[in-house]
Amino acid sequence: MDEPATDAKRGTTEMVDHATWADLRWDEHGLIPAVVQDARTGQVLMVAWMNAEALRLTQETGETHFWSRSRGELWHKGATSGHTQRVTAIWADCDGDTLLVQVEPAGPACHTGAVTCFFRPLADQPEEGSLSDE
Repeated sequence: MDEPATDAKRGTTEMVDHATWADLRWDEHGLIPAVVQDARTGQVLMVAWMNAEALRLTQETGETHFWSRSRGELWHKGATSGHTQRVTAIWADCDGDTLLVQVEPAGPACHTGAVTCFFRPLADQPEEGSLSDE
């Protein structure tokens, strides 16, 4: 059901069309990308993948959980480092194929110790013919 909501960043009130689990479009591996954003600053912290169990745990615990494609296992962000992410909101995009997870981070998001994983500007362009269509 739609309900009015105030967008604090934009200072507007608009109708919010809530997404449901049925609206989500998982990829062929049962995953959905999750863009993690600092709820206070708006800075994008990281991008990771969630499967249904990771999303369920995130909603249930209020802290981010993800699916590691390289290790083939669930992981709780900050379980080792202590740099957990307390979830303030989860939004689905218009197509239902990407999530925006707004968090209050307890430390840096990146395994390098950087606040965000996005600290390396792309400095060059590909050489002519070096990219394939695969």
